[in-house]
Amino acid sequence: MSDSTAMTIGDFLIRRLREAGIGDFFGVPGDFNLEFMQQIEDSDDVRWVGTCNELNGAYAADGYARLNGLGVVVVTHGVGALSAVNGVAGAYAEHVPLVCVAGALPLVAEDHGLLLHHTFADGGRDEFRRAYAQVTAGTARLTPQNAVMEIDRLIRTAWQLKRPVYLELPSDIAYLTIPVPNEPLELVTPASDPERLESAARAIVHRLAKAEKPALLLDCDADRYDVAPAVTELSGKLGVPIAVVNTARGVVDGSHPYFTGTYPGAPAARQAVEESDCLLAVGYRSIDSTTGFYADRIPDGTIHLRAYSADVDGENYQAVSLPELLKAVADSAPSGRTAPPPERPAPSAASDAPASEPLTQAVFWPEIQDFLREGDVVIAEDGTSVAGLGSVTLPDRSTFVTQAVWGSIGYTVGSLLGTLVAAPERRHLLFVGDGSFQLTAQEISTMLRHDLKPVILLINNRGYTIERTILGKNAHYNDVADWSYSELPAVLRADGNARAFQVGTLAELREALHADHDGMKFIEIRMDQNDAPPSLVAGGHKSAYLDYGPRGPQSRPDSQI
Repeated sequence: MSDSTAMTIGDFLIRRLREAGIGDFFGVPGDFNLEFMQQIEDSDDVRWVGTCNELNGAYAADGYARLNGLGVVVVTHGVGALSAVNGVAGAYAEHVPLVCVAGALPLVAEDHGLLLHHTFADGGRDEFRRAYAQVTAGTARLTPQNAVMEIDRLIRTAWQLKRPVYLELPSDIAYLTIPVPNEPLELVTPASDPERLESAARAIVHRLAKAEKPALLLDCDADRYDVAPAVTELSGKLGVPIAVVNTARGVVDGSHPYFTGTYPGAPAARQAVEESDCLLAVGYRSIDSTTGFYADRIPDGTIHLRAYSADVDGENYQAVSLPELLKAVADSAPSGRTAPPPERPAPSAASDAPASEPLTQAVFWPEIQDFLREGDVVIAEDGTSVAGLGSVTLPDRSTFVTQAVWGSIGYTVGSLLGTLVAAPERRHLLFVGDGSFQLTAQEISTMLRHDLKPVILLINNRGYTIERTILGKNAHYNDVADWSYSELPAVLRADGNARAFQVGTLAELREALHADHDGMKFIEIRMDQNDAPPSLVAGGHKSAYLDYGPRGPQSRPDSQI
């Protein structure tokens, strides 16, 4: 290898991850990754954050990647890898690029046929890599011979495809020295085929020029591929309204004159999308949880733009990258449209309910509208929090994090750790229910250990509210233990400076929201267990009908909120 230097495999992996922009590592130590852990510990370029378990490590890497562009979780063989796989699968469904590094069995075990712990003890090999092949864009088992090639391939794959990858590092090779390239790793979008790019852009511009009601609809890939600037440029140049699916909330500032809101819920967004005679849909996927249970009505002839392909007027264009195609369209599209900006309803005003009355969903979310500020990172657990925040207008330059497609409850607590580490200078607000919180609550201790400063708003309604809207309004299976949530920060770090509150009225909520603090603020909000946002109730009933049919158990009296 020309222009190379000698480096251990583990150090080269750390170097490449750092060159890809990753400065913080999440995960859990185990004997098959401890040698790599020591290399992380000895490195001056990266920091070990750690997590309480591997699932939370994957969630944290996911949250980190959403703000940073790429994340990493480190686990041990078998037990650690399988513990993390749900979080990695969620990243795959949500198009989030991360690298899962699994400390693997030493190569000597394969050479000598040794049966080791953290395996099925049946002599099998490669089971966990094959499992990960189902939920990643690429996998590899490193050897001294392939390490350079495979490390670079997998990191580039994660970055280019916005999907997770899985890399096994055998425990007896991390300290072996190999020749590695001196040049840094470059992460670049593959160039488009020039003819296909020009032809696709020309076809789109032709459609736009003829259209009377063009519109743009954005799904999560608009965020993952960072095309919001190109989208807003095109919108402003042509006077084209923009709508977003809930996976892309925050991608376009609410103050943008042509932003219409979240589709299909916002009336202005529905009108812009469904009446369009030239709809450009960026990465759009029609999924029950992102369309109000298939309430979407996408027009025939919609132009579908994907990461590396496009469908325009019946023709499929391959090898056209989304950023290059949108830029080419924006550069070529004729300006001068005079379409007026759409009318949008004003944000919900704070409630005028008596401050001493018990808190309700109807009172709580307008109060949150007043509390949000520009630049916030808003993390919303699937269920009540996402539904409630659907009525809230996000401030400019905010980031909205949820797991609307995979919907694994408890995701947001681990993800909050990742977003905090990725952008500690910003204010981070977590909205989570008590049922979801109980799955991953221990990660609060990691936040406290690292002196991170989120605002956590936990809605305590004694169970799984979203499930009660589907089935089992008063069933025991939807109950959870009523923890003393507001006491947890002191339990998890006795010498910390977190401030905790338990509130049940509007006056108490306002006092807690605006209390001074220089550390974590943890607010437990007690509400009636059958109080739910209207959109959550409607969605729950549709879910029950879809899942169980018209004769399902939800048809029993008083079986749903």
